[in-house]
Amino acid sequence: MIGGNNTRIFICTVDTDMRKSFDSLRGIIRGAMHLDPLSGSLFVFKNKRGDRIKCVYWDETGFAMWYKVLQRGTFQFPNLENYSSAGLEIDASTMRLILDGIDLSSIRRRPRFRPPSLNGRTHIPPEVPLSLLPGFSQDSSPDHDTP
Repeated sequence: MIGGNNTRIFICTVDTDMRKSFDSLRGIIRGAMHLDPLSGSLFVFKNKRGDRIKCVYWDETGFAMWYKVLQRGTFQFPNLENYSSAGLEIDASTMRLILDGIDLSSIRRRPRFRPPSLNGRTHIPPEVPLSLLPGFSQDSSPDHDTP
């Protein structure tokens, strides 16, 4: 995956003309998605048919673009019709599923414990006891996953 484990990924919820290049896509990131194209985040754009995607990101020395055209089939994106925002943040595992052609409507995530954090992105060093985290209590921490 482009970037590191902490790279934020945003899908543009409106269909995009794939003839657009860096300047036009940066305009969509700033204007419609209300995000900073220099943030280092990965911005994903799809065409109306869903068989092409473009990813744009800032790599500290300039903008880079990754473009994929499927020879057969389409990418399966989350249902983007019910979002009022022009950008939807997804995690790296969802992006991987999209690229691998997995039908997202058939996916059901198993429950996992996630410590409280800001936007789900704060790294907590292993030496910090969970009982010291704000909002954490022994009663709310599962000892194991429940089906």
